[in-house]
Amino acid sequence: MSSAPSPVSTPTPAAPPPASPTLTAVPAPVTAAPADTKSGMVLFCLFALYIVWGSTYLAIRWALQGGFPPFVMAGARFILAGLILYTVLRLRGYANPSARQWGAGAIIGFLLLVVGNGGVVFAQQYVPSGVAALVVGSLPLWASLFGGLFGQWPGRAERWGLGIGFCGLVLLNLGSDLQGNPVAVVALLFSPVSWAFGSIWMRRLPMAQGLMSTATQMLTGGALFLLVSFCAGEQLNVLPTPRALFSFFYLLFFGSLVAFSAYGYLLRNARPALATSYAYVNPMVAVLLGTFLAGESLSLFSFLAMGAILGAVVLLTRAKR
Repeated sequence: MSSAPSPVSTPTPAAPPPASPTLTAVPAPVTAAPADTKSGMVLFCLFALYIVWGSTYLAIRWALQGGFPPFVMAGARFILAGLILYTVLRLRGYANPSARQWGAGAIIGFLLLVVGNGGVVFAQQYVPSGVAALVVGSLPLWASLFGGLFGQWPGRAERWGLGIGFCGLVLLNLGSDLQGNPVAVVALLFSPVSWAFGSIWMRRLPMAQGLMSTATQMLTGGALFLLVSFCAGEQLNVLPTPRALFSFFYLLFFGSLVAFSAYGYLLRNARPALATSYAYVNPMVAVLLGTFLAGESLSLFSFLAMGAILGAVVLLTRAKR
């Protein structure tokens, strides 16, 4: 009976050594998971911006044709999207933004939404959706310029890209697609300038954390849209058509809640060149959808301009900093 405890007691201290390598092997996949998750989120956000925002040009056109006044449509879209996002975030425990954060959100909401998106919405009453997307395709050119003003001047390849891009805009203006309402042309040309400046300046302002920043921008931008609508004397006199209502809710959920939130995520987690690269792909998507679904057509000058603008943005994205 005395010899029985001896074999039992000897394996007992020997048990811990095998556990040591097992414990050290566990952290490896745990540390890799966040990087994989972030990479997957960036890819999802890029897809949302490339495809969804490319399709919003046609959705905006259908909403306008179906009875929505431009600023009423834009204001209601962003206020509703902002309310949904703000409510969800508050229920999940996000803190209410401070007065400074609301003010910063209002500044960026004005630059990105009221001037940037509002110029596109207003202009699409007079120009095809594909042409609007082409002009907005100059956004990376302006972003590079404003980035230089904030201390990161473009290199030689980027300067070539800027020059070719401006030539593309000149070609586009020579075609008949941008001739007509001069106010619409100015609004459309100034739209990407304001959006690019707001995107660069945002990094220097006391924005709210995470998606709450997007919510403040949409709520304040939507309110400013309705103020502009009131000053312009807009009225919703008739019930919009079913296609216009479908387009409105598509813009609300996919264009605002999904894509605009994705853009905010990319600005916080990716290089600016990558975050604004959607402007290269949107013209292709908008032109294809406008051609096959809305019977739009582009002149020879527009196709030449498309090639110049896309060639310019390729130079910008491939340039080494």
